[in-house]
Amino acid sequence: MTDASIPRFTGDASPYGGGDPYADHRTADFPFTHLVDLADRRLGAGVIAANDEFFAERENLLKPEPAVFDPEHFGHKGKIMDGWETRRRRGVSAAEPHPTADDHDWALVRLGAPGVIRGIVLDTAHFRGNYPQAVSVEAVALPGSPSPEDLLAPDVKWTTLVPRKAVGGHAANGFAVDAEQRFTHLRVNQHPDGGIARLRVYGEVAPDPAWLAALGTFDLAALENGGQVEDASDRFYSPATNTIQPGRSRKMDDGWETRRRRDKGNDWISYRLAARSGIRAVEIDTAYLKGNSAGWASLSVRDGEDGDWTEVLPRTRLQPDTNHRFVLDGTVRATRVRIDIFPDGGISRLRLYGSLTDEGAAALAARHRELGG
Repeated sequence: MTDASIPRFTGDASPYGGGDPYADHRTADFPFTHLVDLADRRLGAGVIAANDEFFAERENLLKPEPAVFDPEHFGHKGKIMDGWETRRRRGVSAAEPHPTADDHDWALVRLGAPGVIRGIVLDTAHFRGNYPQAVSVEAVALPGSPSPEDLLAPDVKWTTLVPRKAVGGHAANGFAVDAEQRFTHLRVNQHPDGGIARLRVYGEVAPDPAWLAALGTFDLAALENGGQVEDASDRFYSPATNTIQPGRSRKMDDGWETRRRRDKGNDWISYRLAARSGIRAVEIDTAYLKGNSAGWASLSVRDGEDGDWTEVLPRTRLQPDTNHRFVLDGTVRATRVRIDIFPDGGISRLRLYGSLTDEGAAALAARHRELGG
């Protein structure tokens, strides 16, 4: 995947003419959006600083839902936008009224989980004539919980992920990233000023091996611990990655729900664990899925890149809106797990409790060093 293969949008969008504001929104099927959003608020991401947010707050960048537009919504500073919008930059004098080529606004973003970034989307939805002329994105990995002052210190070395590039208004501007490194923070720049509605940072979580070792027993499938969805039979109503998000589900669309099957098949999700692990206990939660929860579920594991799946939890009846707990018969060694639901419906969360094996811990530590951790 290269940035040259990603659709590009530039230039103004037409002024809003009424009706559905997304009818003329420019977007594309980017090849990285199946990955976890490392800037997801549910993982703990935050916009921790910005040099300017005069018209619209920086925190809007990470809202999980699409940006909304109300043409009649004005405040004492002007039009209220659902995004991050800075004031118009000016030059130094009447003789030089325009900003310089280096003038720009910036926001600092803490990723919800450290990781390897594969793609970034900067969506200028509803910013039709007030979007930035160009954007750029830099990244850094710092330990602990650095302050904005720590991040902006002169000795901090930032890596450019997206060099300065022109973007379009009212468009999802996507960029592939090719940097095999682990990052914890981003600096999003808009040149020279303007507004961005949403930021999405797609990649793979790269957990801290020392933290997982200290935990001992933890959720081996959780996004924040390096678990990931490899594939799923159906993503019609909601993404399969919802099942390994932090915390309990809080509403029906915060889980995984499939369309209604009209054949004799069944739906499933396959997961890759943080590393080779020993699983001892399982939770299958159907919270908020009341008339559409899965009827039955089974769990299978595989140890390695290929080979047969071994069933470790036989087909078991599930109840609606219920957290089901199972203690396995001994520790089950695995690198991948598959849940099958029968015949369709959904689950809200899957939790797989256990510990890394010695081989798994060594492999995770080696990967951490490769990524600069």
